[in-house]
Amino acid sequence: QVQLVESGGGLVQAGGSLRLSCVVSGSIFSIVTWGWYRQSPGKQRELVATIPFDNTKTYADSVKGRFTISRDNAKSTVYLQMGSLKPDDTAVYYCNSMPTYGNPWGRGTQVTVSS
Repeated sequence: QVQLVESGGGLVQAGGSLRLSCVVSGSIFSIVTWGWYRQSPGKQRELVATIPFDNTKTYADSVKGRFTISRDNAKSTVYLQMGSLKPDDTAVYYCNSMPTYGNPWGRGTQVTVSS
C-alpha cells in the first residue's frame, strides 16, 4: 500500500517562498511519475506539476516560472519549491503518482498566502 506524507506548508506573505516535501513509501518510487496537486475550497483538485523518471518536468500555466518540482530517488521524496507566491496559491497541496493508479491520498499540507 502506497503511503504519502506531505509537509512544509504554512502561512506566508505574498511574494514569499515555501518548500514542500512528500515522502513516499510502498511504491517503486524511481520508475513512477510523481506529481503535486492542490485543492482550494470549493474547487476541484488540480495538477500543479509532474516529474517522471527522466526528469522532464511539466507545470500548470498558473505556476510556470514560479514553482520547481524535483525528486530524490534515494530518499523516495518529491519536492515542490514555490516562489513568488500569490494569494491564489492558497490551497491544500498533495502529492501522488500521475496517474494516481488509485493510490490513497495523504493528508496534504496547507499553504496559505496572505496579501
